[in-house]
Amino acid sequence: MLSIAGSATSKLQELLTSSTGLNASLAALAQSENTTLLPVSATNVFTDNVSSDIAEKSVEPKYPAIYIYCDKMTNALTEKFRSFSGTIEMIIDVRVSQDRLDGIDQKSQLYTAGVTQTLGQNRGDWGGGLFYAGRYEISFGPVKHGGSNFIKSAKIAVQLNASID
Repeated sequence: MLSIAGSATSKLQELLTSSTGLNASLAALAQSENTTLLPVSATNVFTDNVSSDIAEKSVEPKYPAIYIYCDKMTNALTEKFRSFSGTIEMIIDVRVSQDRLDGIDQKSQLYTAGVTQTLGQNRGDWGGGLFYAGRYEISFGPVKHGGSNFIKSAKIAVQLNASID
């Protein structure tokens, strides 16, 4: 059953790092908002549930960074003869950092909008028994000390439907 969470994480990582994924959405947003947004390198997209404090102690993080992980799985048995049929809740943790407080909220919101725009472009069947209907929930965290001096995190909870034999 844990391979379901792994395949959902991998698929989400693939969608965000593709050539038509997050960086394409960020470029369009930056142009429409008349601002500059750094692209998110594929090496800054992680598949771990790691707090910013621990991440900064273990490696030298580069920002913006995206952390993708499975938060919860519910086998609701909506299809009686499947080994798993229910929902998978994935978290996309978008972290931005800069040396000043000015504009960190706006930057966090723009990167989060880039992720949600990418998700919206990928509604439907993701293959392997995974289906994304478009539902997500965003929670913005407070600015903390860390990163380049200040760090802000936004968590996007994405609900996937899964039906696996």
